[in-house]
Amino acid sequence: MIRLKKFSYWYPATEQHALDRITLDIPEGQFLGIVGANGAGKSTLCYALSGFVPHFYNGELEGELSFDNTPMAELDLGKLAGQVGLVFQNPFNQISGARFTVREEIAFGLENLGVPRAEMRDRIEEAMELVNIQELAERSPFSVSGGQQQRIAIASILAMQPRVLVLDEPTSQLDPDGTRDVFAALSKLVSTRKITVIIAEHKLEWLATFCDRVIALANGRLRAEGSPQDVLSSEQMLRLGVGRTQYSEAAARLLRSKQLPVTLEQAKKALQ
Repeated sequence: MIRLKKFSYWYPATEQHALDRITLDIPEGQFLGIVGANGAGKSTLCYALSGFVPHFYNGELEGELSFDNTPMAELDLGKLAGQVGLVFQNPFNQISGARFTVREEIAFGLENLGVPRAEMRDRIEEAMELVNIQELAERSPFSVSGGQQQRIAIASILAMQPRVLVLDEPTSQLDPDGTRDVFAALSKLVSTRKITVIIAEHKLEWLATFCDRVIALANGRLRAEGSPQDVLSSEQMLRLGVGRTQYSEAAARLLRSKQLPVTLEQAKKALQ
């Protein structure tokens, strides 16, 4: 579905690669996680996979970037928006400010696509239910918390029913319950509708639980790819500044200890 082959990208007026010779195939219906330290290129890759690079951010490109075997640069961004949805890291950047209620905000993109009113109502209700914000329907998008705004931004894209959903750290302002709701909703979309979900995220435990595949970036380059087990348990993740899941870290501490615990109290003390 989406293919990158030796793809490189420079932002305007810069000399350093933001993405450097990335080769990657993302098939339909895959749940792909992207990890990397701050500045690794995760957000830029999300922009490229959703068509914002090169259509919005401009800059210089090398190599191949295609969607359904068509070069991304040849696709119209307006038409591409109905196929690929992008959720930004900061929800405030995604809320239009042109609507008074959450329900109207979610409807905004559907109105621009000319979706019939009856279908629009169904899509809005389904999207709100998926991210559990039904009680916010008549509230102003600017009267809710940052975490709730993040859910609204996600619901607005879900209502568009894209074939590919790209999310750039969408749970950064969510508590554990909210994060669980979002990942469960995304997993349901992958399993029931075969939507391709691509998510850049620092919460490694959730990627390990839900993703089919994980890739790791550093300095704009693809450094590792494979199953969550293979990638996230690798010692390379420490060198890349990605870190470990809390479970891997607990196991590593036990392995470093001089003596393995044999009682519950010893295990609790060793893992604290």
